[in-house]
Amino acid sequence: MRNNQRGQFETSSGTCGIAWSSVGITELRLPGDPKISKWPQLGDACPAFVAQAVKAVAGYFANGQEDLASIPVDLAGLPPFLKKVLLLARDIRPGETVSYKGLATLAGSPNAARAVGQAMARNPVPLLVPCHRVLGSDKSLHGFSAAGGTLTKQRLLELETRFTKKL
Repeated sequence: MRNNQRGQFETSSGTCGIAWSSVGITELRLPGDPKISKWPQLGDACPAFVAQAVKAVAGYFANGQEDLASIPVDLAGLPPFLKKVLLLARDIRPGETVSYKGLATLAGSPNAARAVGQAMARNPVPLLVPCHRVLGSDKSLHGFSAAGGTLTKQRLLELETRFTKKL
């Protein structure tokens, strides 16, 4: 991955951090992540796709109904299995969930549920690759590597559920 530039921006849930290359978003940090405080404020001179991502992420936290799937991500340099799993997870729509085992099966490795869990933990662009929508086979939340852990995961799922139930 190539982190050419980065910055922080405000949402209704707190400060997020975003990094990008010429290809797409390389990193997204959620509110509560202490690393964000060292990042500069995001300026107005960012590429259009970064401005679109910032607007969509802020909208997501405000109402849970922003489509983040169209925002370009740059997963270059990631190991092949990790990249494959992240791209498959990107297809999980708001209000839907899949199990770690289910995602492993989709990736062609039905016995790799733990490896899928590790892939979700290494996801550099949460929300854009919605790792919070991946659950245990028993629908339990298990871990979540972003700030706030499983409480954040639960909050994100509840935010999306409130919106999808209105459709």
